[in-house]
Amino acid sequence: MSSSLVRRAAPLLLLAVAACTAGRPGRPTAMSHPSAPDLLAQMRMVVPRAANRPVSFTNKAAAYYFTQTHRTDHPEWSWFEGLNVAKNRVFGGYKLWVNGQPLDNAAATEVAVYPHQLQRRHAGGAVETLWLLDERNVLAVDLDQTHNTPLALHLKGEKVNFLRQQADVAFFSAREGNFLIAVAPRQAEQALTVENQRAQTTGGTGFLVAVGKDEAEATALIREAQQRGEELKQARRTRMGEYLRGPVYLHSPHDSLTQALRWLHATTDQLITHQQGEGIYAGLPWFNEYWGRDEFISLPGTALVTGQFGPARRILLSFAQYQQLDPTSRYYGRVPNIVNPSNIDYHTTDGTPRFVLGLQDYVRYSGDTSLVRQLYPNVRASIEGALKYWTDDKGYLLHEDNETWMDARDQNLVAYTPRGTRANDIQALWVEQLRAGAAFAALLHDAGRQQQWQQLADRVQAHFARDFAPDARHPYLADRLDAQNRPDFTLRPNQLYALDMVPDAALRRQVVRQCWQELVYPWGVASLNRQDPAFHPYHLAPGVYHKDAAYHRGAVWLWNNGIAMQRMLEAGQSATAWQLFENMNRQALTRGVVGGLSENMDAYPHPGQAWPRLTGTYLQAWSNAEQLRVWYQYFLGIRPDLGTGRLTLAPRLPQACPALSYTVRLGAGQLDAQYQPGPTATHSYTLHGLSTTAVVDVAPFPTQQVQLPDGATLHLRQSAQELRVQVLDARGLTLATHTLLPDAARQAQQQQDDAALAGVPFAQPLDLSRHPVMQAGKK
Repeated sequence: MSSSLVRRAAPLLLLAVAACTAGRPGRPTAMSHPSAPDLLAQMRMVVPRAANRPVSFTNKAAAYYFTQTHRTDHPEWSWFEGLNVAKNRVFGGYKLWVNGQPLDNAAATEVAVYPHQLQRRHAGGAVETLWLLDERNVLAVDLDQTHNTPLALHLKGEKVNFLRQQADVAFFSAREGNFLIAVAPRQAEQALTVENQRAQTTGGTGFLVAVGKDEAEATALIREAQQRGEELKQARRTRMGEYLRGPVYLHSPHDSLTQALRWLHATTDQLITHQQGEGIYAGLPWFNEYWGRDEFISLPGTALVTGQFGPARRILLSFAQYQQLDPTSRYYGRVPNIVNPSNIDYHTTDGTPRFVLGLQDYVRYSGDTSLVRQLYPNVRASIEGALKYWTDDKGYLLHEDNETWMDARDQNLVAYTPRGTRANDIQALWVEQLRAGAAFAALLHDAGRQQQWQQLADRVQAHFARDFAPDARHPYLADRLDAQNRPDFTLRPNQLYALDMVPDAALRRQVVRQCWQELVYPWGVASLNRQDPAFHPYHLAPGVYHKDAAYHRGAVWLWNNGIAMQRMLEAGQSATAWQLFENMNRQALTRGVVGGLSENMDAYPHPGQAWPRLTGTYLQAWSNAEQLRVWYQYFLGIRPDLGTGRLTLAPRLPQACPALSYTVRLGAGQLDAQYQPGPTATHSYTLHGLSTTAVVDVAPFPTQQVQLPDGATLHLRQSAQELRVQVLDARGLTLATHTLLPDAARQAQQQQDDAALAGVPFAQPLDLSRHPVMQAGKK
């Protein structure tokens, strides 16, 4: 979810970036970070045989490699085993032999996974290390402790057949796509033979597998890897290590917190690729493509809170190139729903507002207003197209039944979850799009459009308060208005995204409580109220119903965890939000793909099991990204608006959170921070390469603005009785001191929030007999 929709900040005045980024960008920090190799070594994850977890690497271009640690046997994911390039399954993994004996992955004595490689220690002593090299369709399979005995490699996959050999390079056909596969020894001087589809050497230290469009390209990749293999591996290690020890550095004495967040950063970063321009893979294994909706839901957590402003800028520019700019098209102004090598599709309503809000968030984090000038014609088209083809007489944004994120359809193209013609989350996005457009218009002195768009946003919000209001039977917002203007009160998590349209604080609390206790399980947010007759407790229930019938009618979607936690944190319920946050961190460390989060889960555990099964893609960008976004923006409370030269610091860490040291990149500079819990908790923030106005927001104390010049350190000491705010310059001299006492109004608000939300329980499974879809399946 774009953070613009779910966070309110001061109007985007977009002052010149130079005013808030003066100083010395890139100045070394005082924090002591481990070396890149040491940090990656610390992230070593040993996977037990019984866990048999998925492992996935990308080359940051247009390829990924998928396997499982011990046996690739998942009923859906195993179809994608091996190397996949630009939506093509090129080969299905490999099998190894040492001295004529096959290496059995299932019998490996130890399997260790790192962000950059997979290592298996086999019975008999052989050590296999798998690498996918950056920016190249090259797999390196290193074999050590083989005592110079004969080695063999067999590429798996239907249609993968030996074609011919040139010197030490053997060529094989690909199972999909117009590609040629080359296999060679790691050392150029090593002889190679092919027998029974196996590439064989009499000794050596492993194999290289390269994929190219033709023999020349594949051979060139092999030769480069033979000559520069160790250099290319080191480059991959260095890239990952420097990222993790730089803009996203985190350390805590709580090892599992440190490990989980580092791994989430690593697996999220691998999804930023440049398959068709720069973009974010929506998910692996089957969404290795760019989705407009997913792209901009994921952008804040993938590229903005992580300080990757260059990739974020290029992603925005890339999607702008695919925007529909034909004024005669009914999709005029829309950015695509899907961009992949064979198709561009515009059937999404929310992708376009999220694109505009992504631009707004980019400016807030980077301070780069030049991109607004460049993309303002695209912003204008996005609003003008909607006004021309997709609005009603109240100004609501119209859409088809399947054009929200709940987009699954049956074999007759009928939406399983019809949300036309005016979904609540779509209207909230539309209002935010209009307000962002008005702010951009103000920057560019387009007074007419600024006024028009702001007035329309206000009008839509006023209508929304009446048309989507609760009724006597439903203490929450309508999910949509249908074509006959009737409110549909199906309870779905979309409520949580629409709350910024609701000025009534009591109603907001009521909605959050209702959603949490009916939709939010300890493992994530279900897509439909468990009390609904259409609720499907399992995503996958073969023989009972099609999985797409459950996709948005019960299945848990982990990306919705972000907004659920955010709403609790906004209401001061950090301990409740922390439970869900920790559960997801634990899942990244112990279940599913190593270090990442899946797309979906069953809503209910199967009988006899304590935790639901993971479903959908094994690694989903927005699941990871929303876990990271809510960590930075709402637990740590770091919310920059460099367009206005302001930085909000609003930490909402629970007592269970351990001590922290972390870094956040802001514009051309960065923030180094430390947190120490206790009866008197302390926060320390040091700016480098940046000057700004900090807004200190620590409940229940009044907010306090302080000026932070480059090199300054802000100290906060918080007890139950007072908040002490101190600013020191780079030499340690005091610039300002403030002592704040609790604010009566904020205390009263917190008491009301606590009365409504403190201790609210997670949703829990009902008996399966309560769900008609399960009973129907027994007939």
